Amino acid sequence: MSGFHPWHDVALPADRKAWFPAIIEISKGSKVKYELDKATGLLRVDRILFSAVYYPENYGFVPRTYCPDGDPLDVLVLCQESIVPQAMMRARAIGLISMRDEKGTDDKLIAVHIDDPHYADHHDLSELPAHRLRELEQFFRDYKMLEDKKVDIDGFLGPLLAQDVLETAIDAYDRKFGKTSKGRA
Repeated sequence: MSGFHPWHDVALPADRKAWFPAIIEISKGSKVKYELDKATGLLRVDRILFSAVYYPENYGFVPRTYCPDGDPLDVLVLCQESIVPQAMMRARAIGLISMRDEKGTDDKLIAVHIDDPHYADHHDLSELPAHRLRELEQFFRDYKMLEDKKVDIDGFLGPLLAQDVLETAIDAYDRKFGKTSKGRA
């Protein structure tokens, strides 16, 4: 299948500290676990969450990134509204939740939607209420529990380490797929 692919064909800006594109796979409030079908670029329904939880924020990936689990880098984007799957948002990393699952390291950027006035001025996880971070952590502890899969949370890291993880994932993508002008702004 040829045509546009959200993982490979979305441009990354030069200044990724200011913002980067986030492709939403799962809307805030959903129990449907959509996954990028890497071959086609479409979303496929992976499963309905087994636990009595729902995604606390819009969830997706950063294009042109590659992680040790073979997937693009995951991102949780804080926003007032639920965003439809396959929409692109301008996001800024404010931190990272460091975790491991059955496939190994599975870090997730925590970002804000820079075009949402409620979150546009946030630059660090420390600006969020402590309870909000506990909710995010608890979601990731619980969401695979009834599937008999364990998730280990190593904690939250700040925006500088999140930016390092983002740049490392971009470099890994370039090594894996080749760095070309396609997909770069």
